[in-house]
Amino acid sequence: MAQQTINYEGIEQKSVAEFSEKAYLDYAMYVILDRALPHIGDGLKPVQRRIIYAMSELGLKASSKHKKSARTVGDVLGKFHPHGDSACYEAMVLMAQNFSFRYTLVDGQGNWGSMDDPKSFAAMRYTEARLSKFSQLLLEETGLGTVDWTPNFDGTLQEPLVLPARVPHVLLNGTSGIAVGMATDIPPHNLREIVDGCIALLANPKLTTEELMAFIPAPDYPNTAQIITSKTELFKLYDTGHGSIRQRAQYRVEDGVNVVIDALPYQVSGTKLMEQVAAQMRAKKLPMVVDLRDESDHENPVRFVIELRSKRVDVETAMLHLFATTDLEKSYRANFNVIGLDGRPQVKNLRMMLVEWLSYRTETVRRRLQYRLDKVLARLHILDGMLIAFLNIDEVIAIIREEEKPKSALMERFGLSDAQAEAVLELKLRHLARLEEMRIRTEQAELESERKKLERILGSAARLKTQVKKELLKDAEQFGDDRRSPLVEARTAQAMSEQDLLPSEAITVVLSENGWVRAAKGHDIDGESLGYKSGDAFCSQAIGQSRQMAVFIDSTGRTYALSGHSLPSARSHGEPLTGRLNPPAGAAFTQVMMGQPTDKVVLASSAGFGFLTELGNLYAKNKAGKVSISLPTGSTVLKVVKAEPEQWLMVVTSEPRMLVFSVDELPVLSKGKGNKLIQMPKGEHVTAVFAFTPGDKVVLQAGKYQKIFGPTAIEEARANRAKKGIVLPRTLKKVTDIRVAE
Repeated sequence: MAQQTINYEGIEQKSVAEFSEKAYLDYAMYVILDRALPHIGDGLKPVQRRIIYAMSELGLKASSKHKKSARTVGDVLGKFHPHGDSACYEAMVLMAQNFSFRYTLVDGQGNWGSMDDPKSFAAMRYTEARLSKFSQLLLEETGLGTVDWTPNFDGTLQEPLVLPARVPHVLLNGTSGIAVGMATDIPPHNLREIVDGCIALLANPKLTTEELMAFIPAPDYPNTAQIITSKTELFKLYDTGHGSIRQRAQYRVEDGVNVVIDALPYQVSGTKLMEQVAAQMRAKKLPMVVDLRDESDHENPVRFVIELRSKRVDVETAMLHLFATTDLEKSYRANFNVIGLDGRPQVKNLRMMLVEWLSYRTETVRRRLQYRLDKVLARLHILDGMLIAFLNIDEVIAIIREEEKPKSALMERFGLSDAQAEAVLELKLRHLARLEEMRIRTEQAELESERKKLERILGSAARLKTQVKKELLKDAEQFGDDRRSPLVEARTAQAMSEQDLLPSEAITVVLSENGWVRAAKGHDIDGESLGYKSGDAFCSQAIGQSRQMAVFIDSTGRTYALSGHSLPSARSHGEPLTGRLNPPAGAAFTQVMMGQPTDKVVLASSAGFGFLTELGNLYAKNKAGKVSISLPTGSTVLKVVKAEPEQWLMVVTSEPRMLVFSVDELPVLSKGKGNKLIQMPKGEHVTAVFAFTPGDKVVLQAGKYQKIFGPTAIEEARANRAKKGIVLPRTLKKVTDIRVAE
């Protein structure tokens, strides 16, 4: 420690560093111990404790009339809490709001704020307040020798260090506060559940946190919104003392299209929620929502109606999106940081908090009973003296009349103590009646019975524990209620992708020979009938939905993907794909496909190799695409066809030959060359492949010539993969199209 010096004026000198360090530490300790953190005994911060105590001193009990809040605040500031009036009043308001406190401590009259705007309360000169009935659980035993007292800020009054809470209030209403280097966030809980946990712990002090959670499964907020935190996360919270709790709005569906929200998460503003949803609607990010209305009133404090576009909208998916993107679902930090019985702040788990509070409560009950026992013994002592006086009343009167110092004479004559002699001297004449002796003996008998009962309880730890248990059960019965926040296992909220949020429309994507693309609405579009630029012509087309991806294949076997809604309209000639994609030099786009990512397709090359894959495997994230099929030298990509399990695949060569085999014989790959489809002489190549259902009639088209193959003819070509197949007529040497006959 640095040496302190004092100058010639008697002023202590310190370095700036030393002075700053001490000043900041003093401030930090003050904020931690005397402002921001609650005490485990009564669960209150100093300002809250002083407000409640000051109100009780003003006589503002639950049975009294309301008085102006300004009077209470003035008393608190003038007697116990020399700080700002607005902060003090705000702390008082919070204790009166039934949507902020699970069990309100102040009963307010006037405008005390609303759920929508908790800080819209009227000024303290307008509102009136008194203590709530629940607050008696904190104050009832204050004058019964249960608390330690300390001088107030100016030393003129005494105030309680901690209130003698009859229930674990620290967990019931919870609290939040930010100190220096630490914070606290304790969620509210249900009185009955907490009391059940306390009683179980009294019966078996070795209960684990997991066993305690059978009685205290989760926090219980003042609202009826759902708690969706998993049991694993709740156990982690209660076992470590810190974690998080997630709460989700409760809703129901009316008339198939109206989603009615009747419970918002804790401290969520309905106005802010409306703004969040409206902002998404303006940005066209909620195509499934038509309207949002606030229908809240006195009968229904929370009623927000989200009108969906139609009954076909998946309500759960839409709500999961809103849960992920708005305050309809909110996460709350939990940190059980409290000032313990040792006067030090510490993060405690659930078991530690209950064990320590039960220790505090047991000591409080012991002090109360001892205080009462002392009173009983003192009264019995006085009654003994009075009885002696009544049995010798004439002599007592004579001593009082004749002696100069009757008190000393009485003490000497009858062996009375100072207190007994004083009580005899203070007797009124009307108490000298004959019946007074009977009254004294009756009172003696009652007090003697009470004395024995008190001494039995104080002399036995088990009886003391039973007394605590009885009082907890009585208070839970009187002030407890059912759980408000239901525990629900729910799906994780997930925002819908931009693709999912777009309206799904039927479109036809048309590709030209020069690589120009356009999308027309509907599935009845004939790409060959559309107009093209000079020197360009129809190449390929595919039908699908605007929310699906359009897959393009070039002549090198690379595939590319663009979202359907991003393609240009068919009212013009479209746009060149090279403006969005970067194919290799000399490569040309040859075809386009659309469908679900899980659709199975056959990728094949003219060299006679192919495989089965999912359409989603052909999606490419970058402009350069990706190699999906490896092409042997000199071969080309054949027209891709969709295939289903148990279908047959028809392979036609330039020889010409035809082979039919089961699609299931093809290997399933994400990319590659594939397996041999058909055996053919050198110099020949495959002209087309086609998947169809057994029993279909298939049409082979070669220029203007076409031939229909029925089930019998197809059966002749049926064999295993990689066989030769059957010979076709020479007119089918150049097959340009294969389709199912109508």
